[in-house]
Amino acid sequence: MRELYPYIGSRVDVPAGDIGVGAREIGYLFGEYKRITHNYDGVLSGKPYTFGGSLMRPQATGYGAVYFAREMLKEELQESLEGKVCTVSGAGNVAIHTIEKLQQLGALVVTCSDSDGAIYDPRGIDLLLVRELKEDGKRISLAEYARRTPGSVYTPKSEYPIDEHAVWQIPCFAAFPCATQNELSVADAAKLIENGCVAVVEGANMPTYPDAIELLQREGVLFAPGKASNAGGVAVSEFEMSQNASMEKWDFEKVDRKLDELMRQIYKRISLTAKEYGVERNFVDGANIAAFKRVAEAMILEGV
Repeated sequence: MRELYPYIGSRVDVPAGDIGVGAREIGYLFGEYKRITHNYDGVLSGKPYTFGGSLMRPQATGYGAVYFAREMLKEELQESLEGKVCTVSGAGNVAIHTIEKLQQLGALVVTCSDSDGAIYDPRGIDLLLVRELKEDGKRISLAEYARRTPGSVYTPKSEYPIDEHAVWQIPCFAAFPCATQNELSVADAAKLIENGCVAVVEGANMPTYPDAIELLQREGVLFAPGKASNAGGVAVSEFEMSQNASMEKWDFEKVDRKLDELMRQIYKRISLTAKEYGVERNFVDGANIAAFKRVAEAMILEGV
């Protein structure tokens, strides 16, 4: 922070957390920023609540991905998530809150994973147990989940099929890759298609290989790219900055309501853009074109 602080600011660049960098680390950085600058502003997002952070920031990326999926399924297929089998990869912050929101909407989530292996629980993931094993800095293997939960199956990473991930072998209605980059291969995509998956919604950043994306789109599977579907985290970071600037504290329900609305708007924007440019249901192109246009229009307004 002593080297970084001249280059960041609430109206310049606002760093945020990611894998291995949560509220604790952001809070430490923010404390040092305040010590150096004597400023209290939204220069970092994802701060602890008592340091000016926003309620619902930890849940935002996972919840947002599910809100995006709900809107996409409703508009494109006239389907809902209620009663549907869903697969989720990962057991970190994004995955845990994706599972939580899916369960709240009535979906049956049957998988999660970590860097060592994957769990399949046909009766539905016990989220309380996953939290006990993984939250608050704990890194207990999901193998312990299987030991405590009769009927669940743990597959070590060493036993995954070649070039495939065990989570994507499970038949599902919708798949949510929420672990890390490059975790859903073309072979995984083929298995999802074979098993009748209708939608893949990215919670992680770039978890799906480019050739897997092409295959999913070619076969008519709805594919939501992370640059759109996992925007909930960045969105609530913006809400955090707004609260800091106005010296307000929004309640959980207000943040959740605004996040839900924003994710629906993102879906509508990229869907309409894809239709306008002749690539209907190609949400990758829709997101890229919509983003490019927004930046270009801003540059024109600024006279760049």
